[in-house]
Amino acid sequence: MTSLTQRWREHSSATAWAGFGVAAILLFAVAPAVLSDFRLNLLAKFLCFAIVAVGIGLAWGRGGMLTLGQGVFFGLGAYIMAMHMQMADAARLGQDLPDFMQIAGIRELPTIWQPFASAPVTILAILVVPALIAAVLGYGVFKRRVKGAYFAILSQALAAAMAILLTGQQALGGFTGLSDFRAFFGFRLSDPANRQMLFFIAAGTLLVVVAIARQLMHSRYGELLVAVRDQEERVRFLGYDPANVKIVAYVVAAFFAGIAGALFTPIVGIISPADIGVVPSIAFLIGVAIGGRTTLLGPVLGAIGVAWAQTTFSEQFPSGWTYLQGILFIVVVGFIPAGLAGLWPALKGLLDSRFRRSPKSPPSAPVEVQEAVTEEKVESR
Repeated sequence: MTSLTQRWREHSSATAWAGFGVAAILLFAVAPAVLSDFRLNLLAKFLCFAIVAVGIGLAWGRGGMLTLGQGVFFGLGAYIMAMHMQMADAARLGQDLPDFMQIAGIRELPTIWQPFASAPVTILAILVVPALIAAVLGYGVFKRRVKGAYFAILSQALAAAMAILLTGQQALGGFTGLSDFRAFFGFRLSDPANRQMLFFIAAGTLLVVVAIARQLMHSRYGELLVAVRDQEERVRFLGYDPANVKIVAYVVAAFFAGIAGALFTPIVGIISPADIGVVPSIAFLIGVAIGGRTTLLGPVLGAIGVAWAQTTFSEQFPSGWTYLQGILFIVVVGFIPAGLAGLWPALKGLLDSRFRRSPKSPPSAPVEVQEAVTEEKVESR
């Protein structure tokens, strides 16, 4: 039994490493070779969306939390990075204030801007602030057992409130947001080599984020998260606090979204309230649902595919893409709940039943893995 379990785990690990190797080759070798600078920059933007989607897949697909407000944490990371880049550009030109503040008539640097003149403080804030706010919000929501549609509406309301708040803040660019960045930590953004460097940073970050999500999904915490999604009261009866389990997934998803927002700002060159409100938050969710929210790579491929389709079709049908996106989301949720990642198992089962062939029995290794895990739980108690 132990040998079968060990062999199955080694096989699963080898398959995962092979997948990461193929993804690394495609991102670091094939994409720069076949794509133009413009298309490569677009792909870097899509990779930022994919990073957000990985967190949503963990929180929604595994934890059952319909997170309609990831734009909040995406925006926090994006605006923190934008503030640092504006401050760095102003210091390089020998100015006390960024250009947009001088145009808006602001004569003194707001207090909230001052810490982000430091690069280490900026990086620390990008990593800590979204996760910390998510922890506070998650504690207040999940400890009160708010879930389902109520949690979804609350998270969406937070995204809308943040977008409205930023629109009225002239010190943060108001409705137009922050733009016209010249450099990224000392590297000129006008240099094509530095633009390619941003793509490599986004690609590497995505691989790391997927690796972290895979580790969480295949750990005992991942099993507990799925149990909370399916049988929350039973998990509470067994002595676990479902709120703590949800808070961890919510914080990890916010952490990923904050990093994605920080990368989005230098890649796209602008951040505004329109990029972090309700509509972008729903767009994140649509990509995850279409790709397959319960899988590891489904959210990544779904987010990239939807973003690519939006860019491609909106150029030809500007007014029709929104309707097409809505129809696609309805079709997937109504008829393919598992997303595109669930098409092959469904098609295989249909073919087996049509040709009167019974599906192949699952390999014995996963069964042995489950028995081994059960024995470990019994022995630990």
